[in-house]
Amino acid sequence: MQTHDTTPVLVGAAAVGQRFEEPGAGLDEMEIVVEAARRAVIDSGSRSLAGHVGWVGSTRGLTRAHDVSRFVADSVSPGAHTVSALVGVPQQTLLNMAFEEVLSGRTGAAIVCGGEAKWRTDLARRSAVELEPLGSPEVLADERIEASLKMMARPEVKIGAVDAVQQYAMIDNARRAANGWSIPEHLDDIAELWHGFNVVARSNPLASFPEERDRAQIRDPAPGNRLLSFPYNKWHVSQWSVDQSAALVICSVGVAKECGIPRDRWVFPHVGVESSHSISLSRRRRLHRWPAMKVLGDAARRRIGRDLSDIEHIELYSCFPAAVRAQQAELGLSPDRVPTITGGMSFAGGPFNNFSYQATVAMMERLRSDPGSFGAVTTVSGLLTKPGLAVWSTKPPDGPPMIADMASQVSATTDEMPLDEEADGTGTVVTYTVVAHRGEPVRVAAIVDLDSGARAVAAVNDVSLAASAVAHDFIGTRVRVRGWDLLA
Repeated sequence: MQTHDTTPVLVGAAAVGQRFEEPGAGLDEMEIVVEAARRAVIDSGSRSLAGHVGWVGSTRGLTRAHDVSRFVADSVSPGAHTVSALVGVPQQTLLNMAFEEVLSGRTGAAIVCGGEAKWRTDLARRSAVELEPLGSPEVLADERIEASLKMMARPEVKIGAVDAVQQYAMIDNARRAANGWSIPEHLDDIAELWHGFNVVARSNPLASFPEERDRAQIRDPAPGNRLLSFPYNKWHVSQWSVDQSAALVICSVGVAKECGIPRDRWVFPHVGVESSHSISLSRRRRLHRWPAMKVLGDAARRRIGRDLSDIEHIELYSCFPAAVRAQQAELGLSPDRVPTITGGMSFAGGPFNNFSYQATVAMMERLRSDPGSFGAVTTVSGLLTKPGLAVWSTKPPDGPPMIADMASQVSATTDEMPLDEEADGTGTVVTYTVVAHRGEPVRVAAIVDLDSGARAVAAVNDVSLAASAVAHDFIGTRVRVRGWDLLA
C-alpha cells in the first residue's frame, strides 16, 4: 500500500476525565477540552507538530455556550481556522472535515475535540456554589455549522416526546414486537446486552461508572435504577453528568515525516462516511430498523474489502440499547458480540456531543497495540437519525480514505409513512412508551397506524393505563386518536 504526502493520518489522541466531590474544584468546560488538546499533541511525540495545526474543530456541549475551538487554537496553535459544530451536527462531520482539510493540502494538521464538565456544573448547583465565569462567550469560532434538518415531527413535539429516552424507548418496544418477544424476554435481552457493556467498563480506567452491576440490577427498576421511560431505567441510558473531554490530532503523512513522528504512532482513516438525511421517527415505516446505517456499513465493506463482522475491534455508539441493537442488525454483527472497548455511554460515561471522540481515543490506543488490525467507531446523531462510521487501522489505505455524505443513497432506501398531524380516527398501536415521574408510570405515548393508511402520534395522562402498559404489551391495541389525544 502506498501513501501520499497529503494522506491524512491520526498521530495524537488524548482523553481527560475528572470526578471529585468538592464543589468548584477541577477544570471547567473550556479548560478540560484545552487540556485534552495539549495532551493529544504531546501524544504524537513531536514538539514541532503544533506549528503545523491550521484547523481546529470542536463540538458544542450541554453546559457550554462558548466556541471552545477558539480557546483550543489560542492555546495550541494561534491563528488556526476554527470551526464550532452546534448540537445536531454528527460528530463524524468534524472528523470528515478534518480529513478533507489535510487531504486537500489546505492545512498540514488539524485538531478535532470536544468535552463536557456537567458533573462539575451539577455538583456546584446542588451545593449552591457559584462557579467562576468562563471566558467571554463573544470569542467566536471563525465558522459555525448548524444542523440543516429537523429531527422531530410536529406531533412528536406536541405530545412532549422530545426527550431522547422516550423516542428510543419506542424504537426498542417496536423491536420487541418485530421479534415476537414477551415483555420479560425483551427485558432479559436488554439486560444481557448492557451487562456485557458493564463488564468492559470495569476494566476501563477512564470509566466514570465502572461499578459492577449484575443483570438483575440492570434489568429491573429499583431506587437506584428508577424507571424513566419504559422499558428504560436509569442505567439503560447515556450518563451525561460527567467531566470528560477528548482531542484528536490528524496530519498529513508529509507533516508526520517532517516532524519525525514515530511510525508506531500512526493510525490511518480508511473510511469516514455519514448521512445527513433526516426523517422523524413517526414517519419511518419500519420503526425498529435503521437502513441508513446499513448503507454506510455496505460502503465501508466495499472499501476495506472485508465484512464489518470480521473487524477485530469495534465501538458502537451506545446512547441507548435500541441504538446498539439496530446497528448490530444493519451492520451484520452478531447480537452475542459485545461491541465496545470502552464500556459504553451508560458506564464509561456519555459526555454530550462528544462520546465518538472518547471512543476514537480508546480505539487509537487499541490499534497501536495491535498493529495491522482494524477498528470501527460509529456515531449516532439525533433520534437514530443521522449515522456516522469510521474505520481505522495502522495499515495504510490503498489510496485516500473514503469520505462521503451518503444522504441520497439513504433517502432511496428508507421507506416513509404519511403522517396525519391532525388525526381523528381509529387505528392500531405500533409502538409506545410509558413515561415515568419519579419512577412511577404516569403517561402513555404511542405511534398509531390509522385505518386511513396514515400514521398518528398521540398520548394520554392515565396512571392506570400507564401501569398496565408496563406489565402488559400495549402494541396491537385498538385505539382512537383525536388530534394528539390518545383515547384508549
